[in-house]
Amino acid sequence: MEERIVLCGANAYEQKYYFNEKFNGIPDSIKDELHIICVLFTEEVGGIFTIVFEQDGSISLETQAEEDDIYYDEISSGLLVSEIRRKRQELLESLSLFYRVFILKEDISDMLEE
Repeated sequence: MEERIVLCGANAYEQKYYFNEKFNGIPDSIKDELHIICVLFTEEVGGIFTIVFEQDGSISLETQAEEDDIYYDEISSGLLVSEIRRKRQELLESLSLFYRVFILKEDISDMLEE
C-alpha cells in the first residue's frame, strides 16, 4: 500500500503553490478552489499548508512553520484549519471519494452501503 500523498499545498516562505499532477483528472473548478484555499491560508497565518490524502483515503489538512518564524500564528492556524473543515466539508468529502474510487480502486457500491 502506498504512503500518504500530498494533493496540494502552499508555502509562504517561497511564495509558491504546488498541485500534484497525479490528480490532473480533478475538474479545473475544484483545482482553482484548492489553490485559493491554500494560498489564502498561508497569506493569513504564514508557514506551509498542505492537503494530504491518507492511506485510507481520508484527508488531512496540515500546517507547519519554520522554527524561527516569529510571524507564524499557531492559534489562528488551528482555527483556520477548523473553519476550512467546516465550510468545505462537502469538497473534502468529494475529494476523499474521488481518491478512494480512482486511486485506491475501491468499489463504489461498498461505499454507498456505509
